[in-house]
Amino acid sequence: MRNRVRALRQENGWSQADLAARLDVSRQTVISIETGKYDPSLPLAFAIARLFGKKVEDVFEA
Repeated sequence: MRNRVRALRQENGWSQADLAARLDVSRQTVISIETGKYDPSLPLAFAIARLFGKKVEDVFEA
């Protein structure tokens, strides 16, 4: 699954650690999502989209 997490995080000026803290996940989880090695659960995907003020479809695509 492709995603725009890295780009959105950088647009907000956040580090991976900042994003991890906002989502209450580990920095390694953020890294894995950004590199496409891990697809987040639906609740986490919706939390990420909500944090960036986007629809989940605008952040993640199959």
